[in-house]
Amino acid sequence: MSERTDRQARSELALQIGDDALVAAQRLAEWSARAHEMEEDVALANIALDQLGVARLALSLVGDEDELAYLRDEHEFRNCLLVELPNGDFAMTIAKLLFLSGYQRLRYEALATGPDDRLAPIGAKARKESAYHLDHAALWTVRLGDGTAESHGRMQRAVDEVWPYTYELFEDNDLRPAWLSTVEPVLAEGTLERPADGGWAPTGGRQGVHTEHLGFLLAEMQVLHRAHPGATW
Repeated sequence: MSERTDRQARSELALQIGDDALVAAQRLAEWSARAHEMEEDVALANIALDQLGVARLALSLVGDEDELAYLRDEHEFRNCLLVELPNGDFAMTIAKLLFLSGYQRLRYEALATGPDDRLAPIGAKARKESAYHLDHAALWTVRLGDGTAESHGRMQRAVDEVWPYTYELFEDNDLRPAWLSTVEPVLAEGTLERPADGGWAPTGGRQGVHTEHLGFLLAEMQVLHRAHPGATW
């Protein structure tokens, strides 16, 4: 590929990675002071900060990170649909985190050992953090799935609801078999049924076609910057 084509490919990939992490960070931050216990409140906040750190690194490869975060409209974002889904209950958030972190860990590992010397350091840093995110989500998936009848039911419903959105993660890569080998044992340990393949598979996020949820999320995230452009404090 030509140097220009290489730059374009890097920018597109960096936008996908950065937007996934940015929107995931915003969603997780919504749990601040709302989790069921203080320890989990801190844990989700720390995971949100990790995601935000990756977003800053990735978006800075494309342009000004603040402008990209706060001044783009929803059709310009390249995040997967999974991360923009509302938090729902705690089981829903955990299902989203399990599937996302399993994917992110694999993608960061591929970047860390890949040929792009601008993306490789991001992958090397982020894969360590995503491994913790995956462990955290896996522990809660098992705890809820193999807990009470109520927690099991909620966790199974969350897995069933989120699963269709996972197909989009693998449209441009061959990571799904490795991802399945990561998440399937977690579901099995949590006595949860793995949804069958072949059903509804929403897509479009990578092309800027999003659910209605992203617009509301961006309105909240961007309102201060847009209302007071250039403000400092």
